[in-house]
Amino acid sequence: MELFLAITVGGLFAAGFYCLMLHSIVRIALGLVLLGSATNLLIFTINGLQRGFAPLVPEGQEALSPPFADPVPQAFILTAIVINFGLLALLLVLVHRAAQETGTDDTRALRTELKDSKR
Repeated sequence: MELFLAITVGGLFAAGFYCLMLHSIVRIALGLVLLGSATNLLIFTINGLQRGFAPLVPEGQEALSPPFADPVPQAFILTAIVINFGLLALLLVLVHRAAQETGTDDTRALRTELKDSKR
């Protein structure tokens, strides 16, 4: 199972970097989403797949007894999902506004329009 997740992480990173190299802002946004998902899955995979119990101390005991799932990577992933969602929302608003103003989402055309507006 970890081999499958490692291959999936590699594929997501490759697709994300490929999308970042394209000249469409929408595809760049998609690339950032893919990179965020790949990073979350990478953290999940590095933690190791354990079929443990929830990390709750039972009544009458002072410590956890193994096996139990580590809650720290899960908290990191949940936080990263929220941050990625906020970043995506901001990026989509900026992309929409730029496309409204210029009529295109091509980064090369946006770059030339920016140079023309400075003159």
